[in-house]
Amino acid sequence: MKNNLQDRITFNPEQCGGKPCIRGMRIRVSDVLSLLANGLSNEQILEEFPQLEGEDIYACLHYAANRANHAVVKAA
Repeated sequence: MKNNLQDRITFNPEQCGGKPCIRGMRIRVSDVLSLLANGLSNEQILEEFPQLEGEDIYACLHYAANRANHAVVKAA
């Protein structure tokens, strides 16, 4: 399932300024994460964006978790 989630996040420099989007649509990962952060449920997000699937929301969370786990290397 991990690979399936990663495949849902797409990058296109010609779309949304190259920011990560969901399945090539103009719905940014940050849009979904902001809605979740503001307390919307998965069901409410899916109502707001009927073209999304439940797995898209989990893909956004997976993407954010991976980004938050990115190591920072201190310059010498």
